[in-house]
Amino acid sequence: MSVSRDFIDKAKKAYRDELESAIIYSMIAGRLKGKPISEKLLRIAHIESEHAGFWAQILRKYGVDPETVKPSKTKIFMYKLLFPIIGFGLTLKLLESGESEAIKMYSDLLESPNLNEKEKEWLKKIIADELMHEESFIEEESKIKEFLDHVRDAVLGMNDGLVEILSVSAGLAGAYGDPLNVALGGLIVGIAGSLSMGIGAYISVKAQREVRMSVLHRVIGAVKSIPEKLVETLSKIISSRGYSKDTVEKILNDASRNKELLKKLVVEEKYGIKEEMIENPAKSGLITGLFYIVGAIIPLIPYFLRLPIIISLPLSLLFAGLMLSIVGFLIALSAGLNIKKKMIELLIGGLGAAGLTYLIGLIASTLLGINVG
Repeated sequence: MSVSRDFIDKAKKAYRDELESAIIYSMIAGRLKGKPISEKLLRIAHIESEHAGFWAQILRKYGVDPETVKPSKTKIFMYKLLFPIIGFGLTLKLLESGESEAIKMYSDLLESPNLNEKEKEWLKKIIADELMHEESFIEEESKIKEFLDHVRDAVLGMNDGLVEILSVSAGLAGAYGDPLNVALGGLIVGIAGSLSMGIGAYISVKAQREVRMSVLHRVIGAVKSIPEKLVETLSKIISSRGYSKDTVEKILNDASRNKELLKKLVVEEKYGIKEEMIENPAKSGLITGLFYIVGAIIPLIPYFLRLPIIISLPLSLLFAGLMLSIVGFLIALSAGLNIKKKMIELLIGGLGAAGLTYLIGLIASTLLGINVG
């Protein structure tokens, strides 16, 4: 039976991914034994095993022994290692990112001529199962939503500190011969950058908060004084979304009787604002500023140790590279982005900027005769 190499490779990957997911969900269930979520995780592990069974049948159909396709011990070990460090919520986000990629691949495979109609129906059920996994953990993810928002502020602040001070220190290393001068110069720029970033984040979030609170207070006032006008406005908005007349009437009837619901619907539908989106400016500024300086100090550590420039510079790049990878991992995880792509993007951007700045420092040192050492 003729089959493309690409299809076989995708079937192998699907089989391996489902096996790994079953093992990982079982592992997490074991770690959370005795908690209500453990049973849910075990059910999902069982479903993932059934999915693996489907792909095993597909592989056998085309003469491939599933026993030759083994789950990645490295991947499973990484989850075992990460789970106690990043916790249940972030581990779920990590698993979901893998499932999103699987859903995309499965959707593409629905068009494959190598699957018959019955197999395609099975694959549709598998896609539905994968989509439902996210729904199964809505409550758990809602508990970490605020934490994820702060993680985003923290890692973005750290990323800016890392990249900017790595570039500054690399430039100073190219211009000066004394590692302590590089460390002190980088620290001064880092402190200034931390204050700038923290104050900037505070002002930005404060202005955004004021705008949103103004809208919220205006709507609250309208709900008390002219609720019928808001219902009329809401009717136009919801109708424009394409809802049926019956659905619109039901929503409006509920909103007319419940002023809190009316306020919520008008704020969200007309202005696109959710009350949980209203951030605390002081907290946002503090987190951004503090993590900026944390990121700034990391590439300066070798210079503070007074190691020679020839050793300090590569060590600084290594430390920064490791932290950029962690930052990329956290940004991708909290925002639902491709983890590998984001990590590579930050590494290329950060280390590339440092390399260019180092060259500029060398050129400046040569042209201007700067040499402090």
